[in-house]
Amino acid sequence: MSEQLALFAPSSVEPEGLRYAAEFISPAVERELIARVAALPLQPFQFGQYEGKRRVASFGFHYDYGLRRLQKADPIPDWLAPVIAQVEAFGGPSTRIGHVLCTEYDTGVGIGWHRDRPQFDRVFGLSLGSPCKFRFRKAAGEKWQRFTLNAAPRSLYMMSGASRHVWEHSIPAVEQPRYSITFRTMAEPKS
Repeated sequence: MSEQLALFAPSSVEPEGLRYAAEFISPAVERELIARVAALPLQPFQFGQYEGKRRVASFGFHYDYGLRRLQKADPIPDWLAPVIAQVEAFGGPSTRIGHVLCTEYDTGVGIGWHRDRPQFDRVFGLSLGSPCKFRFRKAAGEKWQRFTLNAAPRSLYMMSGASRHVWEHSIPAVEQPRYSITFRTMAEPKS
């Protein structure tokens, strides 16, 4: 009987290239990072002529949706160096972070379905303050194949391969204030 029910169970296959590490940082480091991000001159996220509800600060580069290209941004702050070293170690020997995005999600704020810009390669996200449901979807015929990662505070996820380039991701409205720090490697220039 359970074999028959399994035929009707929703698909929850983890996207290829998705890695997750719980308790990636300590509670003390999390508190320090939240204080640092909250003290930044965060601005509403600009998506062309639209303004998002989440507030952000970009370092290294930022993507200008009006110009449709990367622009230089302020250098990555020194206080992020120890966390970047941990993220690069998690990613492996060739991992070099070139972009950092600090984001504040107030209660009721999320982010819609998207893929990160193609100028970036691997994406690492450090979840701070409160948990969130990190949702994935990809087209499967006329339907969607879906997967949800419950991202706990202090956890890190990495998207590479199909999880980065094939699947879209989103975060529904959060129930409590949340911060995240997104670390990105740069894509190889196309020749």
